[in-house]
Amino acid sequence: MSGGSQSAGSSAAVMDVNGVHTQDNELFLHRGFKLIRGIHDPDDVDQIYDLEIRDSDVFVVTYPKSGTIWMQQILLLIEAKGDVSFISQAGNNSDLVPWMEVKGTREAFITAPSPRFRVSHLQYKFMPAALSKRKGKVIYVARNPKDVLVSYFYFHKFANMLETPKDFNDFFEKFMMDRVFGGSWFEHIKTWYSHLDDINVLFITYEEMIRDLSSAVRRITSFLGKDLTEEQLANVVKHSTFKNMKKIPQASYEKVSGDLLNHSQGGFMRKGTIGDWKNHFTVAQSEQFDEVFHREMQDFPLSFIWDMRDIK
Repeated sequence: MSGGSQSAGSSAAVMDVNGVHTQDNELFLHRGFKLIRGIHDPDDVDQIYDLEIRDSDVFVVTYPKSGTIWMQQILLLIEAKGDVSFISQAGNNSDLVPWMEVKGTREAFITAPSPRFRVSHLQYKFMPAALSKRKGKVIYVARNPKDVLVSYFYFHKFANMLETPKDFNDFFEKFMMDRVFGGSWFEHIKTWYSHLDDINVLFITYEEMIRDLSSAVRRITSFLGKDLTEEQLANVVKHSTFKNMKKIPQASYEKVSGDLLNHSQGGFMRKGTIGDWKNHFTVAQSEQFDEVFHREMQDFPLSFIWDMRDIK
């Protein structure tokens, strides 16, 4: 599939510049990775690889629904030394920490002042080659994939740029067949994990952040080389809790255009917990997922917390 693109989804029909009948916001496959037509441009995505990187650049990388906007909030608060008014007076967090692969953001990245913060759902192969020369920093946030699947299901119900699933069973099958934006969860985490020794990276899990947010914030702050007082660190933690982030429209994406998100159907921040998959998976689905997980991850020494009751 290298270098090629093909459609793999369905949405509202439109006419392209050549008058050809196509689909707006459908999924399409580009170099083995699912992107969204209208949101991503394959040529633009490919040019990310050659971008020049500064030592102060920070990239947050996740598979969808793995704590991306949580990390946006933490990054901004660390940079502001815990001063939440900095965020409250600004636009959306997504304007301050944009998506690397969205159309039009690559050009803005080139001219942006330091430090440049970006988030991305891309696989390693698409990201700037200079990362392998240990330029810049990467924070990779991983989340247990059963909870990712459930969260992603609900996200599809209110994200206008994605297909609305018929029901959970339908979405479960699509996720297991990699027919979602971002493609295979397993491929995503494995392609990044296999390069941990090649780049400046902090690998952290969503579950670690829920278990002990204060320790997670300290790890992130240290990784970024920032020097914050105890009071400043406490403020970063305070304003990065699920409860408090829901009160900040800039952080919870409540101000994002209704063209992209149907806010009446849900929100980015739904539960922020561990183990919600148990309320959705059938026994057969859980067993099927476990079988795939053990097969795909047998050579990768990663463990996840699957239930809040497992937190000690």
